[in-house]
Amino acid sequence: MLLNEFIYFDKDNGLTDNDRYDPFHDTSVLKSKDLRKTRLTLRMLNDLRKGGEARYKEQKEDLEFVKVMYAAPPAEEAAA
Repeated sequence: MLLNEFIYFDKDNGLTDNDRYDPFHDTSVLKSKDLRKTRLTLRMLNDLRKGGEARYKEQKEDLEFVKVMYAAPPAEEAAA
């Protein structure tokens, strides 16, 4: 996993938590004796959806930044 999946740097607020991961809801510690599969709850599915939407939003913003970064330079006007 990448570090930017959990935290990101905001110019105004510094390092802030991301929408993808909430450590207060992370109760998925399994023991060696747990043999059954964990069931996906609606909350888990909603968190997965929110994470996917956050990732999609970040990729869209990164793509816009890359387009600006690698755009062809504007044509200079001919000196008259």
